Formats: sequence, structure tokens, C-alpha cells
Amino acid sequence: MYSNTSPVNNRFVAADQDLQLPQPQQKSPTATTTYSHHPQPQRRPRGFAATFSTDSATSTIQAKSRKEREKEKERTKLRERHRRAITSRMLAGLRQYGNFPLPARADMNDVIAALAREAGWVVEADGTTYKQSSPAPPPPTPHSFSHLDSVQQSDHNNAASVGVYPVRSVESPLSSSSLKNCSMMSSIECPPSGLRIDESLSPASLDSAVAERGVSLGNCAFASAVPSSESLEPRKLVQEVVYKEHGSGLSGTSFIPVYVKLSTGLVNNFCQLMDPEGIKQEIHHLKSLCVDGVVVDCWWGIVEGWTPQKYEWAGYRELFNIIQEFGMKLKVVMAFHEHGGYGSGFISLPQWILEVGKINQDIFFTDREGRRNTECLSWGIDKKRVLRGRTGIEVYYDFMRSFRTEFDDFFIKGLITAVEIGLGPSGELKYPSFSERMGWRYPGIGEFQCYDKYFLQDLGKAAKLRGHTVWARGPENAGYYNSKPQETGFFSENGDYDSYYGRFFLQWYSQFLLDHADNVLTLARLAFEEIQIVVKIPAVFWWYKTTSHAAELTAGYYNRANQNGYSRVFDVLKKHAVTLNFLVSGPLASSSEIDEASSDHEGLSWQILSSAWDQGLSVAGQNAQPCLDKEGFTRLVETAKPRSHPDGRHFSFFTFQQHSPLFQRTTCFAQIESFIKRMHGEHS
Repeated sequence: MYSNTSPVNNRFVAADQDLQLPQPQQKSPTATTTYSHHPQPQRRPRGFAATFSTDSATSTIQAKSRKEREKEKERTKLRERHRRAITSRMLAGLRQYGNFPLPARADMNDVIAALAREAGWVVEADGTTYKQSSPAPPPPTPHSFSHLDSVQQSDHNNAASVGVYPVRSVESPLSSSSLKNCSMMSSIECPPSGLRIDESLSPASLDSAVAERGVSLGNCAFASAVPSSESLEPRKLVQEVVYKEHGSGLSGTSFIPVYVKLSTGLVNNFCQLMDPEGIKQEIHHLKSLCVDGVVVDCWWGIVEGWTPQKYEWAGYRELFNIIQEFGMKLKVVMAFHEHGGYGSGFISLPQWILEVGKINQDIFFTDREGRRNTECLSWGIDKKRVLRGRTGIEVYYDFMRSFRTEFDDFFIKGLITAVEIGLGPSGELKYPSFSERMGWRYPGIGEFQCYDKYFLQDLGKAAKLRGHTVWARGPENAGYYNSKPQETGFFSENGDYDSYYGRFFLQWYSQFLLDHADNVLTLARLAFEEIQIVVKIPAVFWWYKTTSHAAELTAGYYNRANQNGYSRVFDVLKKHAVTLNFLVSGPLASSSEIDEASSDHEGLSWQILSSAWDQGLSVAGQNAQPCLDKEGFTRLVETAKPRSHPDGRHFSFFTFQQHSPLFQRTTCFAQIESFIKRMHGEHS
């Protein structure tokens, strides 16, 4: 039998079974196909538009709120700055015109306590306040408050029956303004023959009224408060008036040694002593006045004048021997600056320094116009080896060490009692910002002196470190030597001095002054060891009443309003146990001068002296003007021995300077003698 399937057919059947072809899918009758190329728009949730508009409005309100807050912060800062300025002026007025011993950073408690004490109350450290005549009240108890009304009524009745009239002490000559400060005026009932003081009385009419009783008021001061109406009889009232001239009442006060500065030109440029006989005559006159010693400038330009590190001291040794013969003490000044104008009295820097300066003019201070000032070396080379292989501070140290070695015998004998270190122009710690040779005239604000290449290099490093390389420049709107603060964009009210850049620049500028003082004094202490070291600082009193204190800023003292720029300087001086030598100005300026220059002699003196004493510094003084009248000498004594100081502080010594020898001037001779006696506490 034959099968109807062949091998070939079997192979095809197997192949069909192995090959599984995809079967077409059945479409669902409900399925739909969309061939659109655009996506279907999504439907927004309900309230989307309202939410979007609300968020936009909220962000706008928040932005406005931030701007308002920023503006309010600026307004608050301005109000606070204005309030501080008013407070500063009030405190200065109380200190200057009321002799209130307020601390440097007085608060409202200090002011209230001072006013209470001035009115005759006792204010203890814990705030307990009571009348001088009554004991301190016990701590209040709940029972004591129940009798408050009766006590107040009793006090009122007692006051009405007794009548207390406090009178303030007036040290200056009588004036109509000082009489108005006294409360014993027309309300005091006196007998017809008695002395009646009225507000309408002038000093002249008051003198004539008292002259009828055979008494001349002259310069007087009212004493203690008048206790009751019974003590206001004419005879007792006259007894309450203290008759004395300026400067009296100093008998028995502290002894302040007085040194007289010998005139420049005693030693010529070749270090030869000029006119030894005239010097002996001068010192003889000083000895007869009971002067304690003399001050001598040792000029760097004379001693090392021609060759580096070759020092000639012959003329000074001869001078010191004469001083020793008269048994007088000696203070010397390391004078690293020029002296005087061009002419016979001119003493320049060493000649070899000037030769170096011809090649490298950047060793001198430079102003914004590029003009060089050769009064002293720039502080920018303190650590730069540009002076024949030596740095600036090495040159100063070698000079001081040579002096210490040369005159070691005078140090051992105790003839030399102190050494003053010159740290800038005129021997003062300051920039040469108001130099007359550069065209400056009082009361110009001066110019910044930081434009030599060494200063600018350091300024560039400081700006880069601060993160603002654009600040590597000096102020471009700071005016000129004779500008006024209000004429500049930098020093005017709310000027750039108080901007971020201004504060950065002034901080850097003043820090350079501090670093120079620190570097030189470190080596001075090494050279002179335990000898008293003195540093002189200037009295830049013009524009002191402005907020910027422009003249002080250009001189290197960052002492703007509400900021004590002298405390950082005194920290450096205290570090090296240095005595501060403060220049005391002459008679008080006229009202027109004060208005023109916004100057304040008294305010500046009070700030510097109180700050120095608060930091524990020893303070000496030196007159800024050569020959003074009676009023000027009295001012010097009152500054050296401030009667209102609570701790009885006073100068450690005083240096009196004259432009020419005393024996050639007879005008001030008697006044100088009286001045020395008062400084010694001998004047009665």
C-alpha cells in the first residue's frame, strides 16, 4: 500500500509548524486612532489665574517692603549720627565751660551724676543720691512709701522757710554771662545799704557798686553756696568773694620741673660750638630763674651730615660740658627732620641723603600733584634698603646708638634725664600735610602725603587683600592744601570720608603712622634701655568742630566725630613706656577765628589729655608759641595743673621754648619768672 505523504511533503509540513507567523490583531470596536501632530492642550486647574496674579502682587509688595526697610535703616543711621553729634557737642560744652569731670565715653548716668554733684548733692557709686547735709537714706521699705505724701509736704514747707541759693564757682573774670549763671539774683532781699546783685549789672557797674564800700572785685570767683537768707548780709557776701589774680592759689600744688629749650644754631653744620660765652650767659640767666634744665636738639643733618655712618659729636660734647658746669639737667632731641626755611638758620637732612634723593625722589613724602617734601624721610622706606644699603629705621637706630655710646658718661652721671625721638616733620608724630613750604596757610585742611611709589605699593597690597583693587588710590576729591572741608566732596558733611572706601583709606593711612612709631620706638628702647623716652604729638585744633576733622585726618589721626582716634596712638606709646609731649596752644582764639576755622583748642586738649591719662601715660607739655602774655602763661599753668581733674593729674615736666636766647629779650622775663614759680607750686 502506498501512502499519500511523501518525505518532501513531510518536510514542508514541519516547516509550517516551526514558522509561527504573527496573526493580525482584532481591533476593538470602541478604539479610536488620532493622527494629529499637535498635542492636546492641558486644562488648567481651577483658580490658577487668581493664584498667579496673587503671587506676582506679593513679590512686588515684598520688593517695595525691602526698599522701604533699607531706606528706613539709612534714615535711622542718619538720625543716630545726628544724635551722637549733638551729644558730643553737649558733653564738650559741659567739659569746656562748666569744668565737669566727665569721662571720655560718658553716658547719661555720668551727666546726671555730674549735674547733681554740681547742685550740691552727693551721688554714690551705686546711684544713691542725697543732700550733702543729710546722711545717706536707708533702702526703701514698703512701709516708707505710705508716708511719701506727708514727707513731700514737709520738705516743701521746710524749703519755703529756709530758702537755699546755690552759687557756682567762677574762675574766670566776672562777666555778664557768668553773673547770669548765679542764682542769687534779684530774688535776694538785702537791706538798702547792702550789695544787691542784679542780672542787669555789667562788670563795670558791679565794680563801681562795690567800690562804694571800699572793695574792688577785679578778677574774682564766687566761693561756696550761700546756705540761707541770713548769710546774705552785705559783709558776709563780700567775704564770700575771693579776690585773686590769674594763677594765684597755686601755692602748695604739685611741683612740675620746667626745662627751657635752647635756641637752634648753637652748633654749626660742621658740628662746631658757636659763641660759648653767649651760651654761658644764657644758662646763667636760666639758673637765676630756677629753671630745672635745658633741652637741646641734636640734628641728624649736622652729626651725620656728609658721610654715612660717620658721626661728629664734638660741638655737642662741648655744649654738654657747659651745661654740666652749671649743674643743670639735660633733655636731648633726636632731630631727624629739617629745620627752618632757606637761609642762615636752615638745617637740612644729611647731604648724602639729599644725593640719594636726587636719584630716587620717592624717599621723600609726596603729595597728589607729585611734589616732594624734603622735611623728613618717607615712612614708606622704613623697611626698604634704599639708603646706601640701609633701611630708614636702621639709619635712625645707628644714629641713636652712636649718641648713646658717645655720651655714655653723661648718662651714667645722670645729666641726661630723657631723650625725645623725632618721628616726623618738626619732630612730631604726624604727616607733613600742612607744610608752609608747599603753600599751606592756616586754616587749610592740608593734603594727604601718600603718593610716593612705596606708599602706593603698600596701598595696592592693602586694597587687593581687602578684595577691592580699585581702592588702590588716594582720594580724588579731597581738595588742596588751603581748601575748607565744605568745599570738598571727601571731607564735607556726609562726604566720602565716611563711605566704605573712605573708611578703608583712612584706616590704612593712620595705620602707617602707627607702624612707623612702633618700629622706631622699638629700636629707640633698645638703644636707650631704661632712659625716659619722649614723643611729641601735634595740636591740630582747626576744623575740630566739624564732623570729619579734616586737618587731623590729613595729618594721620583718624579722629572723626564720635571716634577717639588718639587712643590707638596712645596704645603704641604705652607699649614702649613712652612719655607723651603735648603741644599747648597759646591764648584762646577769637570768636571770629573760631567761626572761620571751626577750631576748638580746649576741646582738643581735653580729649588728648584725658585719653592719655586714662590709658596710664605720663604726659608732658610744651608751648606752641614762643613768648606769651600774662593770659597765655596762665593758660599754660592751668593746662599743666588742671584743677578740675578728679585724680589730680598734672604734667610730668614742661618745656618752654623761645626763638632767641632769653637774655636778648626783656619783655617776658618777669612773666617767665612768675610762670616758673607757679609751675613749682611756690606762687602764693
